[in-house]
Amino acid sequence: MRILLAEDDPHLGDGLGVGLRQAGHTVDWVRDGEAADLALKTEDFDLLVLDLGLPRLTGMEVLRRLRRRGQTLPVLILTARDATDDKVQGLDAGADDYLVKPIDIDELAARARALARRSAGHASPLLRLGDLEIDPAARLARLGGEPVELSGREFSLLLTLAEHAGRAQTRAQLEAALYGWQDEPESNAIEVHVHHLRRKLGAERIRTLRGIGYLMPKP
Repeated sequence: MRILLAEDDPHLGDGLGVGLRQAGHTVDWVRDGEAADLALKTEDFDLLVLDLGLPRLTGMEVLRRLRRRGQTLPVLILTARDATDDKVQGLDAGADDYLVKPIDIDELAARARALARRSAGHASPLLRLGDLEIDPAARLARLGGEPVELSGREFSLLLTLAEHAGRAQTRAQLEAALYGWQDEPESNAIEVHVHHLRRKLGAERIRTLRGIGYLMPKP
């Protein structure tokens, strides 16, 4: 999952970024509301983790602009404001969840997974495509009931393709989902990961669409 983290506190932002990356997510971090608004207008994310007390543009205004543009991106507000009125205002403005600081990184990661499931229309915490089962929380995949050994990048790519099963994903979309801003992938990185997944799961699991990208068919 690619997450935009909008948090101005350098220590908290760094800690959240590390924790979410350890949970397997790609995290892009901005420290003010204007930067968050620009990123949301120009790039694709799976989740926005939003502090309300941002400089230059408040988190509430970032949220309002996002919804006025018709963007349905899930938003989790992360703030020190614990008053009921603040929670009501944030949720009514279009947030999907509200978490009060200080937070536990495991709870944040679990809420992020729940919002991603809801956004993708998955009720179950497990993704199943025929005899392939994917557990995002444990970051495990099983084929025919047997565990499949995958690297972190391979699992992230598999999960991204599975979450969009039946829909083509371009190489640029897959690179953004796996690497975000913090890494510069090798020019053939996606192709290498796809090759490894095909070897471990079967070549028919991932189709190459020439000139477009890759597709994981629905069973």
